Amino acid sequence: MYKIIKRVLDIFISLLILVLFAPIIIILYFIIFFHLGRPVIFKQIRPGYHGKPFALYKFRTMKNTNNEEGVLLGDELRMTPFGKWLRSWSLDELPQFFNVLKGELSLVGPRPLLLEYLKLYSSEQSRRHNVRPGITGLAQIKGRNSLSWDEKFYWDTQYVDHVSFLLDLKILFWTIRSVIGRRGIYQDGHVTMPPFTGNKSHE
Repeated sequence: MYKIIKRVLDIFISLLILVLFAPIIIILYFIIFFHLGRPVIFKQIRPGYHGKPFALYKFRTMKNTNNEEGVLLGDELRMTPFGKWLRSWSLDELPQFFNVLKGELSLVGPRPLLLEYLKLYSSEQSRRHNVRPGITGLAQIKGRNSLSWDEKFYWDTQYVDHVSFLLDLKILFWTIRSVIGRRGIYQDGHVTMPPFTGNKSHE
């Protein structure tokens, strides 16, 4: 029953946010277009419910800059000041509400990570895909990118084990506080989360 309620809430709140933020979305679209060019919307294939791939939408925050050998530069070198500001307020994630409407994301659930991480998960970590991924989740309110990978996976699986209407409401409330307080956006020395390289005791 809660799956139906959760889906109805996902659609209702996503539509509300997209309508309320429509002027901001349009303004950001043109700022990014004139600042970075196309594409304005960054699309990346991520694993969704039960690991099924889907295209995740984000506003673009980085330049496509290569070194002399033609290799793409690191995130720290490609991130623009405006892109960093967008991320600090989570505005780069506004297009993901379209993912919610399409049923690929939920408002609350484990964040969809990179596709290449699937083969690196332990059986316990893989349980994060037993629910639909979300725009926000327990790991986001517990520290976001300031957490270690072990801590992220712990909170993701805690959500899978205790998913409920009240927990989702709590996560949404604390997410708003975290965004306003701009907590846990970056890990020391990184503008994005360091890559996940697997587990020493991989199952």
